[in-house]
Amino acid sequence: MFTSRGAGPARPGRAAEPGRAAESAPAAEPGRGAQPEAQAIVPIRTLFIANRGEIAVRIKRTADRLGIRVVIPGADGSPGVDLLDSPRVVAAALAAGADALHPGFGFLSEHAGFAEAVEAAGIRWVGPPPSVIRAMGNKAAARKLATSLGIPIVPGYDGDDQSDAALLDAARTIVGRAAGKRRHSVLIKPAAGGGGKGMHQIDSLEPPDEFLAALAAARREAAASFGDQRLILERFLGGPRHVEVQVLFDAHGSGVHLGERDCSLQRRHQKVLEESPSPGVDGPLRVRLGQAALTLAAAVGYRSAGTCEFLLDDDGAFHFLEMNTRLQVEHPVTELVTGRDLVADQLRIVAGEPLGFEQADADAARANGGHALEVRLYAEDPDAGFLPSTGRIEALRWPAIQSAGGIGGPVRVDSGIEAGLVVDTRFDPMLAKLIVGGATRAEALANIAAALDQTLVLGLATNLHFLRWLVAQPVVIDGAARIDTLEQIWPPRGAAEVTAVPPPAVWLAAARALVATTDGGWRLNGPARLRVECDGLERTIVLDGSVIGDELIESAPAAVVGDSGVAFVDADGRSLPFRIAPPPDVDRAARTAAAHDPSALAEVISPMPGAVLAVHVTPGLGVESGQPLVTLEAMKMEHVVTSATAGTVIDVLVQPGGQVVRGERLVVLGPPAGTPERDALPYPNMEEQP
Repeated sequence: MFTSRGAGPARPGRAAEPGRAAESAPAAEPGRGAQPEAQAIVPIRTLFIANRGEIAVRIKRTADRLGIRVVIPGADGSPGVDLLDSPRVVAAALAAGADALHPGFGFLSEHAGFAEAVEAAGIRWVGPPPSVIRAMGNKAAARKLATSLGIPIVPGYDGDDQSDAALLDAARTIVGRAAGKRRHSVLIKPAAGGGGKGMHQIDSLEPPDEFLAALAAARREAAASFGDQRLILERFLGGPRHVEVQVLFDAHGSGVHLGERDCSLQRRHQKVLEESPSPGVDGPLRVRLGQAALTLAAAVGYRSAGTCEFLLDDDGAFHFLEMNTRLQVEHPVTELVTGRDLVADQLRIVAGEPLGFEQADADAARANGGHALEVRLYAEDPDAGFLPSTGRIEALRWPAIQSAGGIGGPVRVDSGIEAGLVVDTRFDPMLAKLIVGGATRAEALANIAAALDQTLVLGLATNLHFLRWLVAQPVVIDGAARIDTLEQIWPPRGAAEVTAVPPPAVWLAAARALVATTDGGWRLNGPARLRVECDGLERTIVLDGSVIGDELIESAPAAVVGDSGVAFVDADGRSLPFRIAPPPDVDRAARTAAAHDPSALAEVISPMPGAVLAVHVTPGLGVESGQPLVTLEAMKMEHVVTSATAGTVIDVLVQPGGQVVRGERLVVLGPPAGTPERDALPYPNMEEQP
């Protein structure tokens, strides 16, 4: 047995019973949780991984190294299973002869009922006890526990009354209504789960319509993602860092922390870049954060790997946010700076082994571990507001230098994708993670930039070019990022002009790729020409040389033609689709003319693929600029399509429950009522409005 070292003086008192998060629970001694009876060591023989994608591959990598048989549903010919269907997952694990189940992250990883079902079936759960998941997985209960332990929390509301009236009243208290009092924004968050799903920031409560609409959306998203509609409210703290502390506890009541990770670079509460150690944390603050994390974990009898998340002010004050009772997406940066394999630690703990090292050992390893950075590659379009994207991965290339073991090395790629994979709206938007280390932070930044430059993904929009841009920004290089930094620096000034028209080299690469797969372009006694189209833009390309206009093209970017006949070309990390332009016709000419006529009908198109959740308008209804028209859902995230201008609804082309693709027409708008243009146009399918 041991207690954490270097975590400051221990608080008096005893730990709570395992899994109990009573509000009156006294603080536990940091690093020492509940003391269960001695446990026999029982090695794991067959591990069922109840997940998919990169985390399933990453867990399997460690299990293979440890000689553990692995079963992943749907892989290598094994039967697939709905990873949100708890009984079927347990049945599949039993059928596979598994004696342990690792849930990874997402899906059922923080579902206490699922963990109980796994253990009731005689299968060991790779994670904390179900009672601990229930106690710490609920943000309201975790906030109350932290308060009872003297750990500061973000001001907010975590009450049982979930009515709109109670939440609105609490929100008004949070933002401040008294004369002269500073006003704040409020965050709506699901009480269960995490990952930014169901979170909404509201800046004004008067009138309350926006807040009430966000409550309804948050409940829907929380129910879809976590099976629980309960919400909490928090004051939005402008400009803090987001810092989290990794802890490990064994089944013998001993625990350590492995330092902190900085996750401040995020958008829409989804993390984009993580690093360890944090540029904003010094030695004394690291001790205080570690002590707080250990105290919280020990108070509930924690076991396995877990993470306590905090918001950090510039003056060193911190506020507890929540505890993630599972392996985190960003755990690799901690592995790189400590030299540990956290999945191996989890498997040893569930087998009954003690940690085998103390806090002083973890501190020493981290002190000599240099710096680590991780970026997340998402299936989303940064140039379209980070909306999710879909498509078939036509070409894929990772950095040339990767670590063989997958834990350390110059570049580590955690990925579950391959060329040919179709990413649809049911897919997790995170495709892969690139992780690098360096002796210094500057070296790690240089390494991640080089790794991103070597990466190629063609066939669907990703955030690759955004990541290349991000790691070169001064605020990132200086280590000064806060949780609102991306909102301030993206999109950069002039970005629309830069990305609107592909550069000449990209057009040439597209034309060459397309002409190689068709008979087009050939001309008698003249150079081959091809008319090429990309996102509504057209250009005629001469293929007999490397000159377009006055520009000499010395090298062309990578290009690939997919099964659909579309050429995808790499434009500095963007995957741009090119087609052979169709010949001119009367209808196309008419549409082009209408696009330049302000009195013509306007088509509102879908900015993303997804399901239609709600239609907010009917034909004949007048709408104002910014008014909601249709609500779409993809990857369990909602997006409201609004009107870009005032007008009249002429036609609604979708209905709730339907599926749409990006670019599909949703609503047709005409000029506002009372204008000569409106009176002059015919309006089909219109209803009389009262």
